Amino acid sequence: MFAACLALMALASTPSDAATKIQRLVSPGGIEAWFVQDATVPLIAMEYAFGGGATQDPADKPGVGNMVADLLDEGSGDLDSKTFHERLDRRAIELSFSSTRDHFRGSLRMLRDNKDEAFDLLRTSLTSPRFESTDVERIRTQLMSGLRTDSSNPSALAGRKFLQVAFGDHPYGRSANGTLESVPTINVADLKDYVRRVLAKDTLRIAVVGDVDATTLGKLLDRTFGGLPEKASLTPVADVEAAKPPQRAFIPLDVPQTVVTFGGPGIRRHDPDFMAGYVLNQILGGSGLSSRLYHEVREKRGLAYSIYEALLWMDHSALFVGNTGTRADRAGETVEAIDKEVRRIAEDGPTQQELDEAKSYLKGSQMLALDTSSKLASALLQYQLDKLPIDYIEKRNAIVDAVTLDDAKNAARRLWGQGLITVIVGRAPQAAVQPAAATPPAPTAN
Repeated sequence: MFAACLALMALASTPSDAATKIQRLVSPGGIEAWFVQDATVPLIAMEYAFGGGATQDPADKPGVGNMVADLLDEGSGDLDSKTFHERLDRRAIELSFSSTRDHFRGSLRMLRDNKDEAFDLLRTSLTSPRFESTDVERIRTQLMSGLRTDSSNPSALAGRKFLQVAFGDHPYGRSANGTLESVPTINVADLKDYVRRVLAKDTLRIAVVGDVDATTLGKLLDRTFGGLPEKASLTPVADVEAAKPPQRAFIPLDVPQTVVTFGGPGIRRHDPDFMAGYVLNQILGGSGLSSRLYHEVREKRGLAYSIYEALLWMDHSALFVGNTGTRADRAGETVEAIDKEVRRIAEDGPTQQELDEAKSYLKGSQMLALDTSSKLASALLQYQLDKLPIDYIEKRNAIVDAVTLDDAKNAARRLWGQGLITVIVGRAPQAAVQPAAATPPAPTAN
């Protein structure tokens, strides 16, 4: 459910400097990218994404996009898997793919002097993947092993159940990684069909940061992406509201620690209340040791080692989701403490001091969030996917500052006034954590 960030070694300009250098580059062939030229170190980082992701998996075969992502670097063109990886290793080229809910994403890192070979290997991966039967079966075996592990992992079970309760039969309710039932049925024709439908230029978004000039980069982009189809053939996805709280589900599992996942409908990225909710979320359950949930659940009661909560926004919906782990005999007390604190902030909102401190933290942490070329490239890509302006880095702190106490109180009522969807995974059920039937939501039209 949560995107993972790769740790990178490439240092970049500070955000304030980078913001003035962001260019909207259009290649001779019409490929567009957001670009920051930075010769601080001889490295180049590129992040890119195609629209689609796991929502384009067939309804009866979740996991196709995820399997494609695992196979695109397993040989392409006239290079088998072994030779392909040897070329990557020899030049210290980092190439990876992933399928998220709404996008099929890729990442490429290289030394400046190896850019031609790196972009050429990416080109063949996207345009002529081999999908050899031996590679497909090897990757399938790995995926099945991971899914079997997840079948007894309380956090994985809680996350999957939470999405099922929140989204029902909507594509967001399906497992992006596939299931033990679906992965064995995925064949090479499914993989090729996904590539044909999803990897196209009209939904492509690119961000590049590093030691390369605009003219050279334009030629590289044309050579790499120019051979892709002009238009994707995507299955339409309906907008959907997450199921209304309160709802509760319990999954029995004999593990030492009970996992609690909680959340509910969120605020979409372009909603006027989004930034108020984002700042407010930092107060309730965001990063650091000063959140209300951390204080109430860990410091005050000693119920858990850690607890967090985050806003998640997607193309067709939004959620807030939190997670913690506790002893089985204290699961009921933990759920009660979370519920109580959520009700309190929904009713009273934050204090002015809490609001000011959250704003200060979010503005300061932005500098650290963009302190490498990889992080900056990832941020620039996400801004494009979120349809934000190219100068958003410059505007962001002022938008944070503009959130008032009344804005925060309104967002608190909107986010948490209805209570929580709660999923508990662990040992013997208790009175406070009994399962409750969940009514899946009906999709609404785009």
